Amino acid sequence: MDERQLRILRELGELGSVTAVAEALLVTPSAISQQLRLLQRAIPVPLTERQGRRLVLTDAGQALAGAAVEVETALARARHAVEEFVGRPDGEVSVAAFHSAGAAFFPLLLKALAATPGRPVARLADEDVPQEDFPRLTREYDIVLAHRLDHAPPWPHTVATTTLLREPLDVAMPADHPLAAKRRVTPRDVADEPWITVHEGFPVLAVIEAIAAATGRRLHLAHRINEFAVVAEVVAAGGGIALMPRWTMRPHPALALRPLSGVQARRHIDALYRPERTARTAVRTVLTELRRAARSIQNRDSDGEETP
Repeated sequence: MDERQLRILRELGELGSVTAVAEALLVTPSAISQQLRLLQRAIPVPLTERQGRRLVLTDAGQALAGAAVEVETALARARHAVEEFVGRPDGEVSVAAFHSAGAAFFPLLLKALAATPGRPVARLADEDVPQEDFPRLTREYDIVLAHRLDHAPPWPHTVATTTLLREPLDVAMPADHPLAAKRRVTPRDVADEPWITVHEGFPVLAVIEAIAAATGRRLHLAHRINEFAVVAEVVAAGGGIALMPRWTMRPHPALALRPLSGVQARRHIDALYRPERTARTAVRTVLTELRRAARSIQNRDSDGEETP
């Protein structure tokens, strides 16, 4: 039995005919009769009987119709609770991000949400996973900040996507490195350097592979480190050069960042989420603030910082 069948039984008890119920519910009499037959199959005793031209409820039918009132009342309360939850501007919203995105976006998001009372509460988490695993995280979180390279396949259709940044990846080197004198570097310039790069399965590695393909050389991968803040310290200590995001990493005083020519070196930072999550006002508010944060991150060089 389902809610619709119970409602039909309740209406039949009040109106006394299939035709009257059909008119009240704006369906055909045959549709009403079909639903009554389906309901009767689920109940071991008769629910209706004929009294002349009228179709009336048996004692069992009246008992079930009474229960239908309680069911409809409970469902109405449940719908109202859901509507209140969906419409609440101050609900909790869970947001996960890989490390460099979290470092750049989380502080701006928290400050924006705290600026006005009655806004959503962000529950934050870091998730450093291979690219193909980001969509699965939308089961656990309302919004997931994920990254992929510019030319990588798009995210699957099972998730909705809002692109926050298309961020260049520059070559990071010690400030006193000979290549720091150049305004831009090419794959041939950097092919013989020791590299600090990410583990297998993470997007940045594809740019390293593209450099190797462009030069026909096998690059020396000296260190495997995923966390860019650690990478920056290793580069500063002379451990090699690395690809570094231009906007989401804080400038390091001992490093120089130079754009890379000749290969595609840009990543998307995308907000992934299940479409139904955006039915909530609070989730839509957080997405709006993430877009504002992205503009702030991209434009912060205009506040006096030098763009490579």
